[in-house]
Amino acid sequence: MSTCDIRMAALLSFRKIGPKGGWRSTVKYAFPYCFHGQMRITIPYGKDEGQILYIPDENFAGTVYPKDVPTGDERQEIRRALEEPVKGPTLEEFLEGGEDIVFIVNDGTRPTPTCKVLDALAERMDLTKAHYLVATGAHRAPTEEEYRFIFGKQYDSLKGLIHSHDARKDRCEFLGTSKNGTEMHVNEMAVNADRLVIITSVEPHYFAGYTGGRKSFLPGVASYKTIEQNHRLAMRQEAQALVLDGNPVHEDMMDALSVVKDKPIFAIQIVLDRHQGVYRVEAGDLHASFDAAVRHANEVFSVKIKEKADVVVTVAPYPMDVDLYQSQKALDNGKWALKEGGTIIMVSKCREGIGHETFLQQLSQSPDPRVVLENLAKEYRLGYHKAAKMAEIAVWARMFAVTGLDPKLLRDANMTPFATVQEAVDAALKDDPSAKVLISMDGSITIPRVD
Repeated sequence: MSTCDIRMAALLSFRKIGPKGGWRSTVKYAFPYCFHGQMRITIPYGKDEGQILYIPDENFAGTVYPKDVPTGDERQEIRRALEEPVKGPTLEEFLEGGEDIVFIVNDGTRPTPTCKVLDALAERMDLTKAHYLVATGAHRAPTEEEYRFIFGKQYDSLKGLIHSHDARKDRCEFLGTSKNGTEMHVNEMAVNADRLVIITSVEPHYFAGYTGGRKSFLPGVASYKTIEQNHRLAMRQEAQALVLDGNPVHEDMMDALSVVKDKPIFAIQIVLDRHQGVYRVEAGDLHASFDAAVRHANEVFSVKIKEKADVVVTVAPYPMDVDLYQSQKALDNGKWALKEGGTIIMVSKCREGIGHETFLQQLSQSPDPRVVLENLAKEYRLGYHKAAKMAEIAVWARMFAVTGLDPKLLRDANMTPFATVQEAVDAALKDDPSAKVLISMDGSITIPRVD
């Protein structure tokens, strides 16, 4: 039996059981299968699209994605977390006596199933008695479609109670300064609330270590100046995915957040499975629930591989494919699976273009990524850390890109544009016919590690 036949047999024997038994259907992950000596793979592209990729069996190193983990009834898991907080009172006890209740929720660039949590909360409280602050950080406000993704069926009754944080324009209150000099300016809506409920998700983050927890405040509802001061620390080598101890960005966030230690906060922190279903929920004290969620996130998103590959295809799936600025995360995560001198291929529709123009301007200032890094070291502005992370990769690897962007913009950013994944992979194999190709199907949150 050939390697191709063996892989085919293994894939056909795979079963993914949903919470109530039977098959869990998904468009996001389509299993590769053997087709005339080649692996046929569906690569996610955009919300409901996909591209077909053929790779000769001898070149195929496999696919990586968040690990399969056992899941149960999602609503029951949310209820369990609310009734059994990691630390502190239950939600009902926490809310008792609250006059000004504010929920801080993630924006549409995160897969956080806020709507599922709100549906469960609607059974326990009157959601119209609270206000809702969307933690955009320095991102734009959500679109109508994104608002409906965030709030689900509760949106129509809550829309008049929702405010999207604007880091540049919203009134923010100064609360204190971190040891690193980050001035903590926080949206006054959060500062003035007498009860804060955080709904967020926890997965790896390429320079903060992990999303979730303290990120709901910084960058979530902090001023532009505060975000910029904190994110300058992302330029340091210690700022990496899966790292908290010694990570200057995380430690600064924690120190800056200490100024709101007396604010009553109840956190609901969700860890998703690879199909974006609810795996675990931890609730209660902000930091205790975050630590518990991080442990579960590692069970899903830290994936071991046998060896690094010559070519890595890393996908920024919907909704993380909103723009190049957000899609960069897939590049940074994918680099951990790439051999030096190899080729990394980013696949992202980049539905809304570039995103933060500053980082593209910095990337485009020179065809030599070393010159870009030298210039970035002289002065920091928000977005420079993205440019630095991409330039660092460009120093030791080739960057290809399959996007909906203007090819010239990509070339200016030291990326070689391609119309399809097939064309990009074919170009890489033409230069190295024996190259091994690894595909990260959810590159924005998957961290491949050599076993």
